Amino acid sequence: MAIECNRGLGMGEDPLITAVRSGEENAVRILLEDGADPDVVDEQGTSALCLAISAFNSTIAGYLVEGGADPDRRLPDGTTPRLRAVDSGSIGLADCLLGGAAFISEATRAELLARARQWHEMGPVAMLRERTGTSDVVERVRIRDREWSTGYHELRLGGMTVRDGHTGILTLLEKHFGLHLGFDESAARACALEYPDWEHAVWSEIVRTLARRQENETWEAAAALQDHPDPLHRRFAAEVLVCLHLEAGLTNVPSPFEQRTLELLLDWTKQEEHPDVLAETLAGLSHHEDPRIEPLGLSYLAHTAPQVRARVLSTLRTVDSERSGRKTFTSEGLNALLALAQDTDSSVRKVAGYGLAYSLNPEPAIGDTLADLLDDEDQQTRIWAVYGLAERDDPRCTDGADRVGPVDEYESWSWILRAPSRYEQRQREREAPATTEPCSSR
Repeated sequence: MAIECNRGLGMGEDPLITAVRSGEENAVRILLEDGADPDVVDEQGTSALCLAISAFNSTIAGYLVEGGADPDRRLPDGTTPRLRAVDSGSIGLADCLLGGAAFISEATRAELLARARQWHEMGPVAMLRERTGTSDVVERVRIRDREWSTGYHELRLGGMTVRDGHTGILTLLEKHFGLHLGFDESAARACALEYPDWEHAVWSEIVRTLARRQENETWEAAAALQDHPDPLHRRFAAEVLVCLHLEAGLTNVPSPFEQRTLELLLDWTKQEEHPDVLAETLAGLSHHEDPRIEPLGLSYLAHTAPQVRARVLSTLRTVDSERSGRKTFTSEGLNALLALAQDTDSSVRKVAGYGLAYSLNPEPAIGDTLADLLDDEDQQTRIWAVYGLAERDDPRCTDGADRVGPVDEYESWSWILRAPSRYEQRQREREAPATTEPCSSR
């Protein structure tokens, strides 16, 4: 079970408690809008907010705080929901409980920072051992937080469960409380992760924190790392540079980093040898328009590392596109996609299948290639193949739909998965006999 919250005198079950326990987010929102008590407790005396924290449900926790639940309510063990969110290791939970951060007292800020810093400095495993008093083996499971599209390791020991996002929570708190961590220390935090990877929530939080500053000093510091001997530092720097440009693009003001980031990435890509870093610089180029990008990307079509070959798609130039995301590739780009679809690596074939599925190019080879992918070992590749065939009104999509198999998170894929049904509907409409209006007599 996850970290326990307040347990005191009991009360009867409440509809809001039931909705929180079952993770029914819409029901929680509606009940709160209809006047439900956001601080209601269950029969054990555990508040709805603590139940949401224990379940790592940041959406419901956010609804409860917005609805009036007290995140600073002192619990019998001396903690508060905000402290429990810090303990959880979920950056999303901590963020949701920071609503109205400007009004958090100095004492509370100091308490939250001290708790986060303790987890950061000791590490979650050591903290779990101290909390539980056990030397048993820590169960470690890689999980994905679908609410925030980031990854964690979930650590379980002695009846407690936490996620390893505490360094990211410390970074989040510092940002909200106006503490400006330097670039070098931020980079050191990201690159010192026990399991450093760029899909981890801590890595993402640190990168976003630096990028949102929109400072020239940050750009210069990141650019200086392109020659760092550690490829992890170079990978971090490349991502910061890309995100600086993307964050600037969210405003109505032209990005001050666009042209110099483009020139730097073009030069960096040509000299970079580590595949992980090279894949990131190629991905970064996808956010720019320049005739030099596609030829550079195509030069890596036969690279030995699959992660590099997979990034070739992001460098391909398109000559036409629709709002739906479908696009027309150049002849060179299309030939590259067709070649990538026959790659020996499944991750590369998946990327190629996605590109071909959204292609507006009329060449028959696209349909034949997608049909070949209907039996791919990767389910997402099969999904893209079926979708692409359906969008091209190719009857092979109906047979392919039966080969996809059960899909987790069906709703998030629903539009894609229903493409064969839409194709069949179009066929029925085309084949229906035309109706004529009877002539009226005068």
